[in-house]
Amino acid sequence: MLLFAAGFAALPVFALLPSLWGFAAASAVSYLVDEALHVRAPQFVRRLAALQLDRTLRFAFRTLMLLALADRMEAPDRILVAGLAVFGAHFTLVMLYSAVHHAISRRRVLPVAVRNLDMSGAGIQKTPPAFLYRRFLRKLLHLDLPAHAGLLVALGAGAWYPAVIGYALTAVAAVAAVAVLLMEFRRARRMPAKDRMIAEVNRQLAGYRPEVALYFSFAAVSRDFMYQVNMWIETLEKLDRRPVIILREQASFRYLSRTWIPVLCVPKADDLAELELPDVRVVLYPGNAGKNVHMLRVAEAKHVFIGHGDSDKLASSNRVSKVYDEIWVAGRAGRDRYQRVRHAISDGAIVEVGRPQLSSIRLHADHVPGPVPVVLYAPTWEGWSDDDCHTSLIPMGVPLIERLIAQNVRIIYKPHPLTGRRSPEAAAADRAVRELLTADNERRGAARALTTVAVGARLREIQDRIDELAGRRSGDYTQQTRDARIPDRGDTAEWHALHSEWHRLFWESHEPLRHHAILGQLPTLYECFNQADMLISDVSSVVADFVASLKPYALTNAHDLPDEEFRAAYTTAGGAYLLDRACTRLPEILRSIREPRHDPMAPHRSDFKEYVLGTDRPTSMERFNTAVNTLSEKAAAERGEYVTHRDQHAVRESA
Repeated sequence: MLLFAAGFAALPVFALLPSLWGFAAASAVSYLVDEALHVRAPQFVRRLAALQLDRTLRFAFRTLMLLALADRMEAPDRILVAGLAVFGAHFTLVMLYSAVHHAISRRRVLPVAVRNLDMSGAGIQKTPPAFLYRRFLRKLLHLDLPAHAGLLVALGAGAWYPAVIGYALTAVAAVAAVAVLLMEFRRARRMPAKDRMIAEVNRQLAGYRPEVALYFSFAAVSRDFMYQVNMWIETLEKLDRRPVIILREQASFRYLSRTWIPVLCVPKADDLAELELPDVRVVLYPGNAGKNVHMLRVAEAKHVFIGHGDSDKLASSNRVSKVYDEIWVAGRAGRDRYQRVRHAISDGAIVEVGRPQLSSIRLHADHVPGPVPVVLYAPTWEGWSDDDCHTSLIPMGVPLIERLIAQNVRIIYKPHPLTGRRSPEAAAADRAVRELLTADNERRGAARALTTVAVGARLREIQDRIDELAGRRSGDYTQQTRDARIPDRGDTAEWHALHSEWHRLFWESHEPLRHHAILGQLPTLYECFNQADMLISDVSSVVADFVASLKPYALTNAHDLPDEEFRAAYTTAGGAYLLDRACTRLPEILRSIREPRHDPMAPHRSDFKEYVLGTDRPTSMERFNTAVNTLSEKAAAERGEYVTHRDQHAVRESA
């Protein structure tokens, strides 16, 4: 940043002195550092743009200073006039290119983006080449380099033909770029109209005939939110009835996991209303969002809130849930939670379906301990408001990690993906925890990975293939829709095999005493469960899921409520050790994994598992599938009665 400021500040100084070599050096620094900042400090670049010091203005300033230098060095008027004309034309062509690019982008906006349906008949045009379309402003502005270099060489040599050559190269390159993009604009004009696009989507849906829809919307979609959809994909794929996924934000496509299920992304409510889904009888909602009302208006279907995990947070017993026909919870705890808050939700509207996602979690009896106890610390985030803030990270995260390090345990730290989104204090605590883990790894000599070059290359290769299967390397959502085809379901086995191999290599390639801060999608939360001997967490759905393992777990009691009051307030405390804010109970809690016979909460966890997650037989998947089938049949029966009543009414009216 200092080089950036110094480079641009030096330009007018060297232009006015004048100093050719000083200006050339400052100009080179300004070019190179500007590019480096875009890569290494994008936030700083965005702040500059907010101050109206965007990239175009910076290039224009450098050009103006170059012409000032040429004038001070008494360059011929014809060179100055030609330079002014070429640079002016260059910036004009940049604006024209930007306008054409914007026009192409607007024409490539689709009313519906699609995956896993055959959209070859829609007539969608391919995306313009990346060198023309992506980061175009950076490339276009740098076309001034030949003219800049030519004029500087001419000023140094005293001969003006290098300036003429540089001017010509810049002008020809800029004109050629605009001409090529105009050809792409002609192709973009052949993009299908809205009516044709929706008609083709409806034709494909008529052939597939979906019966169950998972509907998701979130105002600020990012990778951090899409776990709410991704956690349900494998469950949907195992249903008896044909599923479809409906998303409302285009960014959702980027973070959707691999699936063979047809996926529709429909940003506008009017376009959603034009989709024909006559066979959809059940709509599942993993989250409460304002745009849910656009689907709830479909009276022919039954609407079900399935959530994205059972917990004692407000989201798991929200009064908004009254708008749904049914609420599906994991076990009896979820039913009791809704009854306790007294939202006038009838007991018959609550259905216990278990948690089908938990089948990959290994039981305590099958766990093989490592050389030292492994503690998974998975705090929740700070919530949307202080009233719903259950994170332990702010009040006790740092002292807890310090105490755990002092107890000589291996720590796996996996914070909620939204940590620090609302609270700077949470973000600061998160950084402090990671710094503590890094420092202790270095102290132990466990900072280095055992990863060989071959293993590291294989991990990257697996990740690339996982991203490819998930459609994350297939261009923008318009290009993905153009390329959409009915998928081969055989890649499901490959997907699971790749994840298994990635996790095996990851854990084997690190020191067995090494702490981990898990911030990415891999390793998954459930793989962290399988590595851990114990969980320490907050009031969140992570706890309810971990209960499936029957391993010891501790809940943080950051406000030091009396034990009886805490357990009465939070269902998930039923099988938990309670950890006070000062962490004075930590040594005693860790005895449950150091001395397995000293685990007084073990009997409570067994009973508590059934209370929270339901019985093991029938399996959660069987119960979920049965619930879908039952509700679908109920919706079909009610629709049949409605159609019969409507037809009878029509006969009476005609008579």
